[in-house]
Amino acid sequence: MRWSTEDWHTAGEPFRIVEGVTTDGATVAERRVHAMTGDADAVRRFLCLEPRGHDDMYGGFLTPPDDDGADFGVLFWHKDGFSTACGHGTIALGAWAVRTGLVPAPDDGEAVVTIDVPSGRVQARVQREGGRTTGVVFRNVESRVLERGIRLATSAGEVEVDLVFGGAVYATLPAAAVGLTVAPQHTTELIRLGREIKWALNDHPAAQLEDARLSGVYGSIWVEDLGRTERGPWQRNVTVFADGEVDRSPCGSGTASRVALLAHTGELGEGDVLTHDSIIGTRFLARVAERTADGVIPEVTGQAYRVGRSEFELDEGDPLVDGFSLR
Repeated sequence: MRWSTEDWHTAGEPFRIVEGVTTDGATVAERRVHAMTGDADAVRRFLCLEPRGHDDMYGGFLTPPDDDGADFGVLFWHKDGFSTACGHGTIALGAWAVRTGLVPAPDDGEAVVTIDVPSGRVQARVQREGGRTTGVVFRNVESRVLERGIRLATSAGEVEVDLVFGGAVYATLPAAAVGLTVAPQHTTELIRLGREIKWALNDHPAAQLEDARLSGVYGSIWVEDLGRTERGPWQRNVTVFADGEVDRSPCGSGTASRVALLAHTGELGEGDVLTHDSIIGTRFLARVAERTADGVIPEVTGQAYRVGRSEFELDEGDPLVDGFSLR
C-alpha cells in the first residue's frame, strides 16, 4: 500500500488531500455511504490514524463531481469515519486547486472553485492579489436552525442546547453554561462534555433530517461571547466533532451554523460580520450572503497554507496497517 498526499492547514486545522482513491456511487453523497464499509475506509484508517496520522487528523479523498457543474468532489474524513461537510477543508481545497492549476485563477481578482460534498454543492472563492492567494471565501449550503432551547441533563448540570444545521448537525451552547471558558487549559473537559452532549442528542427528533444520510449530531460547539466589534458579534468557539476530535480552526461548517443561529436571533443583522475565533486564536470572518425561506446561505472567509507533501507506504510485515486510536 502506497499513497501520496499533500497536507495543508486552515487556521491551524489539518487537511490531508489524497487523489486516486477508488470510490463507488453516482454522487458524492452515495460515494460517502459506500466508502464507510468499502476499501476507501481502509485507506482512511491507514492515512488518518497513528502511526501515520493522529486522533485529530483530518483529510479528504478527491472524487469526480456529481455533474459538469462542479470542478470535483470530495469525501471528507476523520478518525471515526466520513463527514457530511467541512468548511475548513473546502477553504484548503480552493487554495490547493488554484495553486496546482486545476482551476485557473487571475493574478488579481477571484477564482471560483465549485466542489460537490456529501451535503450538497459548495464554493471556494479564492481571492488573489499580485499572484498570491490572500483569502478564501467558503460559500456553504443552506444553513438553518433545527430546534432551540433543548433542556439536557449532563454530568455538569442541566444545560440548554440549540441544534443547528450547517452542512452537518451541530449542538451549540455557551461554555459558561458548564462553568468553563473556551481556553486550551479546558480542552479535556470540553471534549468530555462535548462527546456527552453529542451522543445524548444524536437521536433527538430535531437531528433527524429529510435526507437520513445527514441525520445525527456531528459535533458540539462551545461558545464564548467576546462582545461586539464595529462590524458585528465577536465570539470564540471550539467544536468537538466526531467522537472527541477537536477542531483547531473556528470550524467552517460550524461557523456556518453559528451564522444561521445568530441571524435567527437577530444578533447578526443585515451587513454584520461575525468575527469567529478558535481555541488557538485563529480567526474566520462570516456573514449572511443570502436569506432563504428556512434559513440562510452563509459565507465564511479564512486562509489555508500548504504544509508539505508526503509519501506513505506500508513496510512489509507492519502489523499496524489499520492504524490505532488512543481516544
